[in-house]
Amino acid sequence: MSDKKMSSSRRHHLKSLILGIAKELLVAEEKRTEEDRARYMEEKSPPLSLPGSLQELQNLCKELHQKIDVVDEERYDLAVKVAKSEKEIEDLKIKVQDLVGKFKKPALKKVRMSADAMLQALLGSKHKVSLDLRANLKQVKKEVKEEDKEAVGDWRKNIEDKAGMGGRKKMFESEA
Repeated sequence: MSDKKMSSSRRHHLKSLILGIAKELLVAEEKRTEEDRARYMEEKSPPLSLPGSLQELQNLCKELHQKIDVVDEERYDLAVKVAKSEKEIEDLKIKVQDLVGKFKKPALKKVRMSADAMLQALLGSKHKVSLDLRANLKQVKKEVKEEDKEAVGDWRKNIEDKAGMGGRKKMFESEA
């Protein structure tokens, strides 16, 4: 018992101190980010002074369009770099998974359980379900055809009789 337990009041006091320090750090970080944002905006977008003449306004518009084109090119380049980096990261993740090893499926235990027992396990003991699949089947009697037995003989036999129109040729010839 070298580890002494801390009392709940002391633990609560330390926790509140840690939370207070964390709150102060968050406030300081938020203030710092706001200052960085303001400084960045002052650098990138100087105050706008509108000239009085039409020619000066047109020149200002052309300069702004050129700056917009430069920013769009930079944005496109960065988007391509990010996409390439993400694809590379995905490839590396796949390689890491391959190096670690294949996913092994756990060996499942064989359980011998009847369908009734399985339904009872799934539905609970309240429901009494009898699953007799054979009781619902229709009884079908097999008829043995004698024609099939005769057909097993020589295939060349009676080929003239059965020639043409599925064996009906002889029937039409006899009527005529």
